[in-house]
Amino acid sequence: MSALVRKYLSLNNFGRSKFASVCIYKYATLSTIAQESPDATSSGVVPIFRRATQFGNRVAFQDNDGDYRYQGLLHSSHKFASEISYHLNGNTQERVAFLCPNNASYLIAQWACWISGQIAVPMNDKHPLPLMEHYVTNSQAKLVVTTRHYAKMIAKLCLKIGTKMLIMDDILQISSRRTDGENIDALDSFSIGLEPEFYETSEALIIYTSGTTGLPKGAVLSHRAIQEQVSSLVQAWGWTKHDGVLHVLPLHHIHGIVNVLTCPLAVGATCVMLPKFDAGQVWRHLLINARVNIFMAVPTIYMKLIEEYENNLKDREEEVRDICSNKIRLMVSGSAALPAPLSQRWADITGHTLLERYGMTETGMVLSNKLEGERRLGYVGLPLPGVEVQISGPNYESLVTGDNSGSVVVSTDHASGELLVRGPTLFSGYYNKPEATSKEFTQDGWFKTGDTARYEDGMYQILGRTSVDIIKTGGYKVSALEIETQLLTHPSISECAVVGLEDDTWGQKVAVIAVLKPGCEVSLSELRQWSKERLASYASPSVLKVIDILPKNVMGKVNKKQLIKELFPDSAQ
Repeated sequence: MSALVRKYLSLNNFGRSKFASVCIYKYATLSTIAQESPDATSSGVVPIFRRATQFGNRVAFQDNDGDYRYQGLLHSSHKFASEISYHLNGNTQERVAFLCPNNASYLIAQWACWISGQIAVPMNDKHPLPLMEHYVTNSQAKLVVTTRHYAKMIAKLCLKIGTKMLIMDDILQISSRRTDGENIDALDSFSIGLEPEFYETSEALIIYTSGTTGLPKGAVLSHRAIQEQVSSLVQAWGWTKHDGVLHVLPLHHIHGIVNVLTCPLAVGATCVMLPKFDAGQVWRHLLINARVNIFMAVPTIYMKLIEEYENNLKDREEEVRDICSNKIRLMVSGSAALPAPLSQRWADITGHTLLERYGMTETGMVLSNKLEGERRLGYVGLPLPGVEVQISGPNYESLVTGDNSGSVVVSTDHASGELLVRGPTLFSGYYNKPEATSKEFTQDGWFKTGDTARYEDGMYQILGRTSVDIIKTGGYKVSALEIETQLLTHPSISECAVVGLEDDTWGQKVAVIAVLKPGCEVSLSELRQWSKERLASYASPSVLKVIDILPKNVMGKVNKKQLIKELFPDSAQ
């Protein structure tokens, strides 16, 4: 243990405690709990950890250290929950920030927070210390949980801001891998966690938004909202206990937390988690690991997997396609727009048309292409179960309304409009920011996504962020994403981002920031000539900036406002 960590523990008198018993509520036998349905509407809120009692000895989780069964993870989480409660004096609904590696320790920390009735605030080790400090201070976290791996870093943070730190004992993760049942049957007479009524109305999670317009805001999700999101995806994507999903995504984002971690654990399936994304390891699991039949990622990851295939697997073309076509049942892309050339190449390699979906931190998943049936490239399908959507005009008048049963065109006055969302999957609000929360809702309760969408031929299409992806030039509204889709078919362009720059004549002019393929060159005049056959004249690029690397966040998104500020400072607002 480092001197800094020892100093911290000494200053706070914060050594390991005796386990408290406040986290056990004697409510029902295991057989009674097992009868609880995952359907939120019929059985009330059943927190994810409590469902683990239904699946006992099944493998819930696999990481580089081995396999973890549901009962082992539940037992370790229950023990750690008692320790968290002790250090929070038995209080509930306190914020507990935590930083754990992408392994079983993350799940133990998350479940322990919920078993003890706290609000979990996940952090990411890729974030700089000032951003972690913002997470902890903004959420008013009373405790920061971590493992020995990050103890030195977190001790430095907690010393600075005066927040308690709790280091998870390695034995909790090790003991959760035991398969002999020792000390596990003792839990069979108890319902782990607090009274059932507690989870009906309590908050569960704070996920911080990407913060493209200032410091990130904490979006608060209740246990009910998480359950509704999971129930919707389980129904739409056909999750069963026989599934195994490969997890390579960050665990501070709704994509990684809900879609890829919580969904499988809600139905008794298995989550196979890698410590970080590694293209070679992903291909190994997709091709060899018999457990894995589902994969979810962002476009950047699929791009890296294609590069790995071209470099090291191309000589096994038929084998790769045959295994992926028969072994993998579902591959999903989200969190950023999926370029058409990438999608087409992935289909050529694996035989899979990626299922595109749309969602955000504040809403959970909203729209999805169908599991069975048409998956139209560039479209995000239809509303998921339990979700209502509306495309609205400039004054929030309804243009299109829809839910899982169908959509209705109310007005054709505008071709597109802002997408609004309503339903039980929505977040509770931004933590400690009532005015910011109120601003994001219409008077009749619709959440304003800030994304422009259109409904065309029975499907929804996202045209981009209204603030940066809708370019107003010469009286026309142009979708930057649609221009990007076309430009990515250019033989010299590897990646690109399209932005609007302020212009006295046109209002805005179309600018392209491009990364070229190795050995390629392209000029603005050549690009404009090439665009004539593919884009409207007013959508043709007026500015071309070639760069070596297109900067993205951990979810593969480009911060266009920051890009404009750095590359075109005179046009930055």
